[in-house]
Amino acid sequence: MKLAQSIIEALESLSANKLRSGLTILGIVIGVGAVIAMLGVGRGAEATITGSISGIGTNLLFVISGGSEEISNPRPLTLSDASAIADPFQAPSVLAVAPAVQGSATLTASGEKMQSTIIGTTPEYFSMRNLTLTEGDFFTEADRLGYASVVVIGPDIAEELFGRSDGVVGETIRINGQPFRIIGLLVSKGGSMMGSQDADVIMPLETAQVRILQRSDKQKVGMILVQVVDSDAITQATEEVAQILRQRHSTPVGADDFTIFSQQDFIGLAKTVTGVLTIFLGGIAGISLLVGGIGIMNIMLVSVTERTREIGLRKALGARKRDILIQFLTESSLLSLIGGLIGIFLGWLIAFIVGQIAANAGTPLTPSIGTDSILLATIFSAAVGLFFGIYPANRAASLEPVEALRYE
Repeated sequence: MKLAQSIIEALESLSANKLRSGLTILGIVIGVGAVIAMLGVGRGAEATITGSISGIGTNLLFVISGGSEEISNPRPLTLSDASAIADPFQAPSVLAVAPAVQGSATLTASGEKMQSTIIGTTPEYFSMRNLTLTEGDFFTEADRLGYASVVVIGPDIAEELFGRSDGVVGETIRINGQPFRIIGLLVSKGGSMMGSQDADVIMPLETAQVRILQRSDKQKVGMILVQVVDSDAITQATEEVAQILRQRHSTPVGADDFTIFSQQDFIGLAKTVTGVLTIFLGGIAGISLLVGGIGIMNIMLVSVTERTREIGLRKALGARKRDILIQFLTESSLLSLIGGLIGIFLGWLIAFIVGQIAANAGTPLTPSIGTDSILLATIFSAAVGLFFGIYPANRAASLEPVEALRYE
């Protein structure tokens, strides 16, 4: 029997029981649609997270205090450590360095109050983090050395305290009761794994230490941001920074009292988490595809029973066992393939709706459905039809003509 003839006969058989065929296809449609949607949303989440991490700066290393548990009294990071790392003779792979301290404070202005993260740092911080302004200017080295009471704020703060996201430069806000003048307003970047800068207040390092965070030791910093000359030098720069800090802190071999993270570390972690989550959700969605396959087998078994006399007649007229086998396998495969094609559209529609809901909620999530996902779903749905159609087809092909013709 030719394949084209088998397909035509399979379509005629399926169309003769439209409702039953439609309900059978529905199980595959739901399964494939769920798998496609989950893979698309998972990829979109991964792209959003990695994009946010890449947006926090270019080729950055994050150096923080704390490392090996073998160090009972770890030394803190200091401004002297930052200066040593910035020395091009000691760390030729380092382009720029920005020490930073961080804490929380209460902001008040125009009768409004809110809590915010305070970041005290140096002017290099802005270029390292790829920060831009909608209005105003960044503070300068002169502002830092002069303990100037100036701040650069995120747009969420402007909106919360002043009810607008422009025209706030020159306004005064109070931080823990102390007045500060706004000199710059940041462009909105949204949230990332490093937090949201839209609700941050950035001020000169020494001003934050003395007036807001009230640190007694002005040499101590919470973190040192290091910008590497290019992405190929990240490994070399990490080793250079580590060697400098080991010498300065006199730590034993293999027992550092600091930790160095790179953007690649964060991106790798994000991809691992989203990858596991995508596989998990895809696996759950795949269960519905399995249920759809069982539905196909059930319907094909019913079809074999109903068409027993037809099978006997065909065999009596010369149809071979292979012809009957191909006929029923074609029917089950068509059921699954048609369901898979409709399921692809359903999955795309679900992913699109999820993207729209995320956009309306202010979450930059854009589901991504790749060609490989579509091919995988199509091939897998056809394979499900073949797999679950083998037993019914083999049962039909194995019927004896005489017994089949006697069947009532």
